[in-house]
Amino acid sequence: MTADDTSRKLHRIGVVTVSDRASRGDYEDRGGPAIRDYLQQVLLTPFEARSVIIADEQSLIETTLMRLADEELCSLIITTGGTGPAARDITPEATEAVCQKMMPGFGELMRTISLQYVPTAILSRQTAGIRGNSLIVNLPGQPKAIAQCLDAIFPAIPYCIDLIDGPYWETNPERMTSFRPKKS
Repeated sequence: MTADDTSRKLHRIGVVTVSDRASRGDYEDRGGPAIRDYLQQVLLTPFEARSVIIADEQSLIETTLMRLADEELCSLIITTGGTGPAARDITPEATEAVCQKMMPGFGELMRTISLQYVPTAILSRQTAGIRGNSLIVNLPGQPKAIAQCLDAIFPAIPYCIDLIDGPYWETNPERMTSFRPKKS
């Protein structure tokens, strides 16, 4: 195993809050902490969260996602915010710009789940994609919606990371069981 292989297998997760107001300090970021708290409950595998709060600027979002994937070697990058229809909501566009493969099933499932709670879920544009050995997932900005969406999609995330040659993630079976196909 090379030094690059060793560092790639470290368990790092990027947590990116995309918000003009939170990045200016106008209000407290609640999305990023909600993601970190959720991960602490669900993952048995120790991990290091690389958290940032940035403005709704496409070039800044793209640069941040590329840095977390390519330089900081985060196998999972979760964004919160910037997924609605407002003019400054451009997180999905930035995600699509930096990913080699899009994973539309993540967004489809998140919207389906969210529609059980609010009719405005159809306005959300969450998505996910693959950049190298990193899975990037866009979540809504509200902590309650973050947990609802993660409960729906997280069972598939460890296996997805396996498939893109990321590290092995183990979930807490008392909280959630991740799905991996049985080997024949």
